[in-house]
Amino acid sequence: MTLAQWINALIVMFVVMDPAGTSAMFVALTRGGDARYRRRMAIKAILLSTGILIVFTLIGSQLLHALGVSLPAFKIAGGILLFLVAIDMIFARQSGLRSATVREQEEARFRDDISVFPLAFPLIAGPGSLTTVILLAGNAGGHFWGYVSVLAVVLSMLAITLGALLASGLLMRVLGVTGSNVLGRLLGVVLAAMAVQFVIDGIVTVLPSG
Repeated sequence: MTLAQWINALIVMFVVMDPAGTSAMFVALTRGGDARYRRRMAIKAILLSTGILIVFTLIGSQLLHALGVSLPAFKIAGGILLFLVAIDMIFARQSGLRSATVREQEEARFRDDISVFPLAFPLIAGPGSLTTVILLAGNAGGHFWGYVSVLAVVLSMLAITLGALLASGLLMRVLGVTGSNVLGRLLGVVLAAMAVQFVIDGIVTVLPSG
């Protein structure tokens, strides 16, 4: 993976994981908790998300092969899924693809431990993130350093997300709900274009050459 490809992968993961949007949801889910509780939930959620994303990075392609699903087919399906995530971001709505739905949020209010659900899944290691890491790992072509590069992207984004969660109070005071939505919409447009490119790449791969 070249430096340009690594940066592109980092941008894709940043847009999909959306640390600012996740921080806003984290603030809502931990409202009433003290700083120690918020820190414990953030660290635990990141550790769980790290395990989930590393597993899907390393064996995601093998899992697809076992299911009889080709990488081009997954690229097309994954691109469509990421496009739907982008639509959610552009219209600042919650469908469950990249955030907890309203009913899930209501359920979470009655939980003392929100680190597994809905924080680790679906907010951090959700369908969009899982799809992205499998696609990136597939593009690595089975090369060792390609997987290392993808893991570096994943771990970098998880570190950024942890920082955003720990600084969520300050971040929300700076951005506010409107600022967070504006940033999400801008990133959603970028993600939409990248999702379309995934679909194009998948279609080009299966088309007969010549």
